[in-house]
Parts: sequence; C-alpha cells; structure tokens
Amino acid sequence: MNSSVSAQLMGEFLGTAILILLGDGVVAGVNLNKSKSQNAGWLAITLGWGLAVTFGVYLVAWMSPGHLNPAVSLAMAIAGKLSWSLVIPYMIAQIFGALVGAVLVWLTYYPHWQQTQDSATILSIFSTTPAIRNYGANFLAELVGTFVLVYGLLAFTKGNFASGLNPIVAGLLITVIGISLGGPTGYAINPARDLGPRIAHQLLPIANKGDSDWSYSWVPILGPLVGGILAALLFNLLK
Repeated sequence: MNSSVSAQLMGEFLGTAILILLGDGVVAGVNLNKSKSQNAGWLAITLGWGLAVTFGVYLVAWMSPGHLNPAVSLAMAIAGKLSWSLVIPYMIAQIFGALVGAVLVWLTYYPHWQQTQDSATILSIFSTTPAIRNYGANFLAELVGTFVLVYGLLAFTKGNFASGLNPIVAGLLITVIGISLGGPTGYAINPARDLGPRIAHQLLPIANKGDSDWSYSWVPILGPLVGGILAALLFNLLK
C-alpha cells in the first residue's frame, strides 16, 4: 500500500464512491420502475451490498486500508491501528466519496426516476429509512449492527486469513448483517453511506423526490459511531 497521506485519502474517497455506486445501485435496480432487476428483493440487496464492500476495498487496497466508513476509521484509531491525525481526513474523504457515488447512481438510472412516483422509495435508494420510526429502537439497531461489523473487522486482524482474503470475509460479514439485522432500519452501519447520499438527494434535481428526512439523519450517523466505539473498546479489553 502506498503510505502517502494523499494516496490514502484518494483511496478512501474512491473506494467509498465505488461502494455507494454499487450498493445504492442495487437498491435502485430493485426499486425503480421499469428496471430490469425490479422486485429482485431483499436478498439481492444484501448480497449486492456485501459485494460492493468487497470490491470497494479490493479496488483501492493498493492506496489505502479501505475503511470506507467513518465508524471503522474511528474504531481503528481507538484500537491503535490508525493514526488519530488521519481520522478526520479519512471521514471527510469517505463522505465526499459517498456523495459522488450517489450522484453516479442518479445518472446511471436517470430515466427511471421519472417513472417512479413514490418519493419514499426514491429516498430509500439514497439513504436509510426505518421500517418503524422509533428513534430509540432505530438507534439501537444501528448500534448493534455496527458493533458486529467493527468487532468482526478488528477480530479479523488477529486471524490467519490467506493474503488478500480479508475483503471477501468483510463482504460476507456485511451480507449476514444485512440479512439478520438490517430489517429495522436498512442497516446504514456507516455514517458516510447515509450522509453523503442524503446530501446528494437534497441537492440533485431528482424527478419525483420528496423531503430528505433530515430529522432521522442523526440515527445512521451517531448509531454507527457509538457502535464502532463500543466494539473497539471491547477489542482493546480482550486483546
């Protein structure tokens, strides 16, 4: 991996853009009218997100560690695996990468927004929305899902995986989190994954879009950050 700070930031930016392009892209394909993959279902979405993580990391592994997630970067710093001076720059790069990825999804599916009348469906392509709006329960769901993700990633650093296998295992972890724990909120488990596309939804001239639901936006930001912190603290206690 290139150790220069600029290369690492570019890696985090580009990797997160790829993650959102592929991840929000599968949600768009499943939900937008007249898409060839419309109604493919939740399993297609969870598998798509898992593969999005895997290849988002693989495609930038030569530049950065491929965190692609502010909660992961913060946890890695707490666990002593990332310099604290890089945490905020990583987070900024990840959020901007997520925004760019969301813009690319909008462009890729450009004719389909006009064909989709439901503004809630359109918002769910960009940002997470709860199945039942209960802020306490929603916050807990995001915390728990991110705790499993971050503790798993930290535990992997103690494993003996074959060289280059970690992104596949991380993608499988994301997939099972989505299948098992994603139902209540759509499992952001990543502040950048929600915030960047929500900003894009706010700014872009998307046909038939409605409100960007900023009143909910704190849940997929703070829930993952707290879950990541708790996972890192447990890892430090046990290692």
